[in-house]
Amino acid sequence: MKTALYWEKSGDKVRCLLCPHYCLISEGENGLCKIRNNIGGTLVTTIFGEVTSTAIDPIEKKPLYHYLPGSMIFSAGTNGCNLACQFCQNWEISQTPDSGRQKMSSDEIIKAALNAKSFGVAYTYNEPFIWFEFVLETAKKARKAGLKNVLVTNGYINNDPLMELLPYIDAMNIDLKAFKQVFYRDICKGDVETVKSTIIKSFEKCHIELTNLLIPSQNDTEEELNAMANWVADISPDIPFHLSRYFAQYQMKSSPTSIVALEKAREILSKTVNYVYIGNANVKDGSTTKCYKCKNLLVTRTGYSISNIKIVNGKCGYCGNSIYGTF
Repeated sequence: MKTALYWEKSGDKVRCLLCPHYCLISEGENGLCKIRNNIGGTLVTTIFGEVTSTAIDPIEKKPLYHYLPGSMIFSAGTNGCNLACQFCQNWEISQTPDSGRQKMSSDEIIKAALNAKSFGVAYTYNEPFIWFEFVLETAKKARKAGLKNVLVTNGYINNDPLMELLPYIDAMNIDLKAFKQVFYRDICKGDVETVKSTIIKSFEKCHIELTNLLIPSQNDTEEELNAMANWVADISPDIPFHLSRYFAQYQMKSSPTSIVALEKAREILSKTVNYVYIGNANVKDGSTTKCYKCKNLLVTRTGYSISNIKIVNGKCGYCGNSIYGTF
């Protein structure tokens, strides 16, 4: 437990300023994220130096396909999230205040990453932005130790904390869950404009890739996908975009996304976005990287294993076209 950053007193309550919920929290209560509590008139984070799980993961699992492909990264997560997505795929840890955490200091995380010969630390599994104080401390130490920092995030954070953390972040996968405000409001208890702002600002500072969990009859219309694709392309058509297959989880019991719908969505996005992938499904060329100019195969992926890398010094090994990413 540690005093939180980004809050203010409001009478006998405290107001959290970390994310756009601006939770006004009474004594003994917590915010929507379930892990920022008012204790004695002070906002504290209950997950500082505590993890639910750690692992050595392929970077492709985040998913990041254009950032050091084929490498392994030490990954850590804890409890809590500041969205309440009805379809959450990690609800067992993200939607509970405590699912059995263990203490692990930032120094211990750095040591574990170095011992594993990992190139860095990934803050993942739950929402790392609500783990803000610990992620910031650990990311600073990781940078000093020569390690990279990776976030897998919903992008739901206010500007000031985002700008404080970004200088220490090397790569991010950001969820763009939908492109309509009604989806974020009714299904996730958030807003899309905050996420869009995070994407724009993060792209200016570090490597980013985007993920969209395609849910039947929720965020999969051609109109919405076209609008999303055009918006992403206006930032940069080179931002890798991962379409992920939905399966029933948590409170949403819809049928899984069809392969046909995933392929159709990829077709729509690929009109304006250069690198579109399909994950969580066995789809031909769903995870392969091709040069968008000469169409030659640059990276072959089977599950999380890669082979046949034909990218040389950040360029297509066939035509010399620049390929977005760090290879």
